[in-house]
Amino acid sequence: MINFNKPYLTGKETQYIQDAVTSMKISGDGMFTKKCHHYFEEKYGFKKTLLTTSCTDALEMAAILLDIKEGDEVIAPSYTFVSTVNAFVLRGAKIVFVDSAKENPNLDVDTIEGLITPRTKVLLPIHYAGIACDMDKIMSLAKKYNLFVVEDAAQAIDSYYKGKPLGSIGHLAAFSFHETKNIISGEGGMLVINDERFIKRAEIIREKGTNRSAFFRGEIDKYGWVDIGSSFLPSDIIAAFLYAQLENLELIQKRRKKIWNDYDKELTPLKEIGIKLPYIPNKATNNAHMYYIVCRNLGERTRLIEYLKKQNVSSVFHYLSLHKSPFYTDKHDGRELINTDMFSDCLLRLPMFYDLTHDEVLKITSHIIEFYNLNNK
Repeated sequence: MINFNKPYLTGKETQYIQDAVTSMKISGDGMFTKKCHHYFEEKYGFKKTLLTTSCTDALEMAAILLDIKEGDEVIAPSYTFVSTVNAFVLRGAKIVFVDSAKENPNLDVDTIEGLITPRTKVLLPIHYAGIACDMDKIMSLAKKYNLFVVEDAAQAIDSYYKGKPLGSIGHLAAFSFHETKNIISGEGGMLVINDERFIKRAEIIREKGTNRSAFFRGEIDKYGWVDIGSSFLPSDIIAAFLYAQLENLELIQKRRKKIWNDYDKELTPLKEIGIKLPYIPNKATNNAHMYYIVCRNLGERTRLIEYLKKQNVSSVFHYLSLHKSPFYTDKHDGRELINTDMFSDCLLRLPMFYDLTHDEVLKITSHIIEFYNLNNK
């Protein structure tokens, strides 16, 4: 069986974990956490980075930082993971879902302005598959209506928009290092703070609402409870694992892009029969987070998944439309989100991981071509 995902290990993860253990500082904000923070801030120019236990936690921190309250509205795509919006629902926000674009699952930026009301507080784009949303239009709307922008960059490590790293454009951003991502630590995430007014409070929220970080830097002589917060910081053991990955980021990205390009080359003929392949706008780069195809209907996708499974290839569909979810269907305003539902029914993710061989890519793509040859006669 060719699995959908296989975590890649660089070989130094256990060595660095041992180093963290030997240092006798394995709780949060140890030496490897500091190394990771420095790496991200130097390489991508993020003003402030804070490792978290998950991208979900980073998003929850963002919602607290922005003082989301009952009645505030957050505009977000329906085609996303539940964490994107649940973080804001927890603070009392109403989610106003926006449809995906026709060409890819990112939100349709041209429909955002019509959804803005006096209660709108946040625009929440997700860079699906690491492909940038049109951040110029989003930031322009934010400026026009005095809104905050939180980039859900869970899938977008080392991807760019017009030369700017994703996660560096909005006021805040959240990344994931889950084992299915390009750079991993098993579980894990990161909050990026690009607006300096949030930096001090972000540290407090991350440390259970205390000014403990300032205390350990010697800025105050004792620390106490000064705000709301939770325990959002990860163990330095997790950071040690992550740092081993970061040291190999260029190697990992080079390999993943090769696999992505192999997929794209072999599956290009499918476009002639109406199968969509990933679309990357000129303003965006491709970080090879995933490769997917968009089938013509739900039945076809279901049959293709079963066909590939019989050939020992694991493929998976992705998000279900959140505006139709059991929790939110009666809270949605009733608008049809046609493109969201289309991607929910038709998008199929193919195996993508560092150790996927060229022969395995050829096997997967040949079986997909074979499926369509059999079903289009």
